[in-house]
Amino acid sequence: MGLFSAIAGRASAQETGLISPAARAKNIIYINLIGGASQIDLFDPKPELNKRHGQLCPDELFAGKRLAFIRDRPTLMGSAFAFDPHGQSGTEVSRLLPHFAGIVDDVAIVRSMHTDEFNHTPAQLQLVTGIGRFGRPSIGAWVDYGIGTENPDLPAFLALFSGKDQPAAGSAAWGAGMLPSRHQGIELRSEGAPILYLKNPPGVSREQQRKDIAAINRLNQMEFARTHDEEIPTRMAQYELAWRMQGTVPEAAAIEQEPQSVRNSYGTSKNDSGFARQCLLARRLVERGVRFVQIFDTGWDHHSALNGYLPLKAQQIDQAMSALVVDLKERGMLDETLVVCATEFGRTPIVQGVDQSGKPADPGRDHQRDAFSVWLAGGGIRPGITYGKTDELGHSVVENPVHVHDLNATILHLLGMNHERLTYRSQGRDYRLTDVHGQVVDGLLA
Repeated sequence: MGLFSAIAGRASAQETGLISPAARAKNIIYINLIGGASQIDLFDPKPELNKRHGQLCPDELFAGKRLAFIRDRPTLMGSAFAFDPHGQSGTEVSRLLPHFAGIVDDVAIVRSMHTDEFNHTPAQLQLVTGIGRFGRPSIGAWVDYGIGTENPDLPAFLALFSGKDQPAAGSAAWGAGMLPSRHQGIELRSEGAPILYLKNPPGVSREQQRKDIAAINRLNQMEFARTHDEEIPTRMAQYELAWRMQGTVPEAAAIEQEPQSVRNSYGTSKNDSGFARQCLLARRLVERGVRFVQIFDTGWDHHSALNGYLPLKAQQIDQAMSALVVDLKERGMLDETLVVCATEFGRTPIVQGVDQSGKPADPGRDHQRDAFSVWLAGGGIRPGITYGKTDELGHSVVENPVHVHDLNATILHLLGMNHERLTYRSQGRDYRLTDVHGQVVDGLLA
C-alpha cells in the first residue's frame, strides 16, 4: 500500500481486484487533435460525396439538425484530397498523410465515432471526462486514480502541448475534477524549462530541502490525523514528488540526448508547431514509466480555408505520429503502450462558405457530432483494420457505432480496468468516467 492509501486508510485498486491481471497496456500516449479534424479529408473517403459536390444539401443532412454555424441550406462539399489504399490491409487514407500510410497495418481506424456535443468546449470535455460540463475528472486522472504510476520519481499523468492555443476546455481537459487533486495532469512547458522552479535557489542544498520537506510533512500528518482532509495527503505528495522531479524531469525531457537519426525520424528539426518534439518526448516519458501522456495539438477548427490550412496541419503531425508508432514498435514497447489519436468531433460533408464573423471566405466545414474518425495502435488493439462505417456522404454512422463512452470503456479495459467499477463517491453518489453508459468495443481488441 502506498503512502497516501496508508494515510487515508484505503486499499489500492490492485488490492480490491479492480485491476485485471490480463491488462494488455501498461502506458498510454493520447493525442488530441483539438478543433475537430476532418474525417472526410483524412480517414474516411467518400467517392459519392465527391460526385455530388456542389449539389444542394439533402433534407436529411440539414432539416432539424443542430449545426454550430450553418443556418441557410448549404451545398455538398466533396474532398479536394485523393485517397489511396495502403499496406496488406488495403486501408485507404488521404494523400495528406503519406507517412501514416506506411503504418496502416499497425493501427485500427474507427470510422464510426459519434458524440453528443456539437461545440468545442462541451465536446472536448465529453471526450476526455465523459460529460460536456466542467467538474468531472479527465481520463488521465481516472487512470492515475485507478492504477497510479510505474515510476514514483515522475508523475503518473503529464500533459504536453503544441500549436498556438490551448484547448477550449482549458485545464479541465487534464484536470482531476472531484478526485483528489494529486491525480490531475502536470503540464510540461513547450519552451524553456519543462517545469518552473526545478532548480533550488542559491544557498539551498538538496539535503536542506529534504529536511525542510520532512519537517513540513510531519506537521501535515498531524493535521491529517486531526481533520482527515484528503487534500493534506495531496500536498504531501506534491512536496515529495516535486523534490524527486528535480532530479528526473530534466533528463527525461532532454530529447537532444536522442541520436540524430531518431530526431530526424520524428522531424523535430523542421516542425515549428512543436508536435514532433512532443511525440518524441512522449516516448521518452512512457519509456521511463509515466503512465499517461496526453498531447494536445490545436489548430484543427477549419470553418473556412480548409484546402489551405488542412494540408499544413496534416504535414505538422503526419511524420511525427507515424514515427512514434514505428519507434515504439522497434523498441518492443508497442505491445504494452496504447497510442490513441482522437478529436472532439468531425466535420460536415456540407460546405460552410463564411468565416465565424459571417464574412465571405474560402470554404470550410462546420462541426459534425454524428460521424468522425479516431485511430488506435498497440496495447492490445487489433492492427490493420477499419472499424465501423458511415453513409455514402459521410454524414451518419450506419455500421458499428462507437460513442465516446465506448471508446473510453475500451481504453480502460486495455489498461486492465473495468469502467463500471472504476468509481469515486462524491456528494452522495458514485461517479465514473463513462457515467451510466459505455460498452467495450470487442471488435477493436486483438
